[in-house]
Amino acid sequence: MVTLRELTTEERYAQGHRMCTGCGAAIGMRMAMKALRGPTIVVNATGCVEVTSTPFPYTAWRIPYAHIAFENAAAVASGIEGAYKAMERKGVRKGKVDIIAIAGDGGTFDIGIQALSGALERGHDFVYLCYDNEAYMNTGIQRSGATPKGASTTTSPAGKVIPGKPEWKKDLIGICVAHGIPYAATATIAYWNDYITKLRKALEVEGPAVVHVLTPCPLGWRHDPSQTIRLSRLAVQTCYFPLYEVVNGKYSLSMKVSKPLPVVEFLKEQGRFGHLLRPEFEKEVDIIQEGVNQNWQRILGLCGISE
Repeated sequence: MVTLRELTTEERYAQGHRMCTGCGAAIGMRMAMKALRGPTIVVNATGCVEVTSTPFPYTAWRIPYAHIAFENAAAVASGIEGAYKAMERKGVRKGKVDIIAIAGDGGTFDIGIQALSGALERGHDFVYLCYDNEAYMNTGIQRSGATPKGASTTTSPAGKVIPGKPEWKKDLIGICVAHGIPYAATATIAYWNDYITKLRKALEVEGPAVVHVLTPCPLGWRHDPSQTIRLSRLAVQTCYFPLYEVVNGKYSLSMKVSKPLPVVEFLKEQGRFGHLLRPEFEKEVDIIQEGVNQNWQRILGLCGISE
């Protein structure tokens, strides 16, 4: 695990950006830039981070940065990686340049999944960082493939009949691991040393690596901005968002939760789940709890842990 003494005091993601107060993605970006080990290029898909950090003619990035379309973060990162390899072959330049593709859950789970799959299959050497606030927050809080079951969004509104989004969240890491990549991991901003350590590992492997970090959104989750880190921690303590990594196909649990809190402790802090606390949707909370339990047992099994 990295320690505070090992982290640079340089701020490569500068203050003065336009992210919301308490924005988990902003915290996640600042932490991510602490993991850098040398020359780095950030490729950033359209999304919350991009629109708030690069409004022309300003930028919050103090390293080389490319804003690209919603769907092609992994494709552009692949092209940059290929270009540097070509320059090295021709003797134009020498030395490693780290490439980090950054996109939200909309640009990863849905719109960008094709480009990501192609890049992973081809084996390009870059890190893909998905900041997951569980909806298309930048464009109006629409549901995405990362939106959890039961969440109320503008395109999965909770009503008298349908209690929010009826589908379960995609297993992004499972999809990525199926490509045979050398490294993949989940993280949250509540456990900064686990997150930064995993990003360092991702940078150090040869080939593609994926880090999926949960970043609460006060606007879309409808929670108090002061509770962002607490909610990130509750997501882990309720087993809603397990922390683990996969190295060359081998799963390893990063944080064992011996006595998980009921998932309602996580849900009740957020307005997007407020309707589930009404008597008519009581069974829906039980269904979500069962889904969380099953997923936790699945992860434990993959990690070779039995309870």
